[in-house]
Amino acid sequence: MDTAATGLTFRDATDADVDELVVLIESAYRGDASRVGWTTEADILQGQRTDPEGVLAVIKSPDSRLLTVEREGRIVACCQLEHRGDHAYFGMFAVSPSFQGAGLGKVIIAQAERLARETWGATEMHMTVISVREDLIAWYERRGYRRTGRMTPFPYGDERFGIPQRDDLQFELLVKEIA
Repeated sequence: MDTAATGLTFRDATDADVDELVVLIESAYRGDASRVGWTTEADILQGQRTDPEGVLAVIKSPDSRLLTVEREGRIVACCQLEHRGDHAYFGMFAVSPSFQGAGLGKVIIAQAERLARETWGATEMHMTVISVREDLIAWYERRGYRRTGRMTPFPYGDERFGIPQRDDLQFELLVKEIA
């Protein structure tokens, strides 16, 4: 039995979850709290990763769902799934730093892929990752995602996405067939 999956509850986020989700997402990526886990972006980006408005927009979007993962009544992870025709977009993925490294991420991404297939008939999952995050990209590659080389610029100057600490940031599209 997969012990990482033991005691997990998956459900769609509600408006009442917004504040807790913002804290979770920030803790997984920004500031000193994020350094407990391995997904930190603290050395490449400062400032916020998201805000209540951004999280609420995902929850309210008709083509999107924000999946929360609870253990013992506490939200320990989340991810966004967005229906985009024949594929689904995977984003806003965060695991509490104290739960990282125990296999929880693998369980969540597998569940997200299954939901995208079953709910929308998606045949591929797409995501974008900051291209300098080699360790994170390698983790996704071990889950079957492939680098496409298709890049989009980082939104420099828009502090809603953080304050870059370097000038070479861009997003790379990763894709996985899930049919």
